Amino acid sequence: MTMDFASRVERVEPSATLAISNKAAELEAEGKDVVDLSVGEPDFDTPENIKDAAKDALDAGHTGYTSSNGIPELKEAIAGKLHDDGLTQYGTDNIIVTPGGKQALYEIFQTIIDDGDEVALLDPAWVSYEAMAKLAGGTLTRVDTAAHDFQLEGALDDLAEAVSDDTELLVVNSPGNPHGAVYSEEALAGVRDLAVEHDITVISDEIYKEITYDGAEAHSLGTFDGMEDRTVTLNGFSKAYSMTGWRLGYFAGPEELVSQAGKVHSHSVSCAVNFVQHAGVEAITNTDEAVEEMRQAFAERREFLMGLFEDHGVHVPEPQGAFYMMPEIAPEGDDTEWCNEAISEAQVATVPGSAFGTPGYARISYANSKERLEEAVDRLAEHDLI
Repeated sequence: MTMDFASRVERVEPSATLAISNKAAELEAEGKDVVDLSVGEPDFDTPENIKDAAKDALDAGHTGYTSSNGIPELKEAIAGKLHDDGLTQYGTDNIIVTPGGKQALYEIFQTIIDDGDEVALLDPAWVSYEAMAKLAGGTLTRVDTAAHDFQLEGALDDLAEAVSDDTELLVVNSPGNPHGAVYSEEALAGVRDLAVEHDITVISDEIYKEITYDGAEAHSLGTFDGMEDRTVTLNGFSKAYSMTGWRLGYFAGPEELVSQAGKVHSHSVSCAVNFVQHAGVEAITNTDEAVEEMRQAFAERREFLMGLFEDHGVHVPEPQGAFYMMPEIAPEGDDTEWCNEAISEAQVATVPGSAFGTPGYARISYANSKERLEEAVDRLAEHDLI
């Protein structure tokens, strides 16, 4: 039997990040010592108080379905956090709790994008944005920020040329994956001006908002004048609270969007896991100290790894947030080939920049110990890869 597959699926490439992770797992299964710098998750355990809250919720019998958009306690905690961030336009009726931030993004794309609608991305852009746009039937326009060390301010003229009245959606991720850039207030004001001029809805992906360095402030787009009703703010628990496997995220937007997105949500996942939502309440309300400890550890690793690359003459735009950096490893070559050689020869797993729309670079996660980071750079140098 020959199966016919939906064109929307055939338009999408497999995840490059997962492909690298799978290759690393294969080598490890063969007994190889792989330094995996491809992973997009903290290397810390979930804080104990969060795990205890989940256990307590299980013992209390919170194992059934919840109301589709989330338990009231969690939505109230999320609304409180959003208000603390200046997003006072959002109440509990503006929030949907999802099984992970990725599901939140999927529901937003499915709700807003129709066949042929234009989605604007800022490259380098997380790989799933493109896939989700295509799965919804959208078309893509892309703006490269690499020439500006991944900062948006210098690329605003290019963005102005790229968007138009035909642009339905713009995705902004700050602090960003894969580059770690934190967009300035001036850059986001420029986004606001273009969004208002062309009547564009904007996703503000703030999944790394709590992880910034050197006093950098991650501004929320929804706090800018004119953006209150055209911004969909997205966040989750995976990165700041080291809860990747728990699968808990959320988004907040205008009530009419939440009403429509609720259809996608209820017919796809029904609700996020009950006891995990109770753990999420504890994460938001009582975990600031643990978050700060993780942030400080990432800050130290960032400085350490930047120094190692600098010693080898490798240009790395300094990240101001998240836990990634993008060294320029193949300015005139093939970054995919470089990454394949890095894992095959040096047993160091990285992700090619071309997967994010930015060839010539590689994404490296510093969610690893200093010892392993140093080992990775030593191996790359030993095999003449840097």
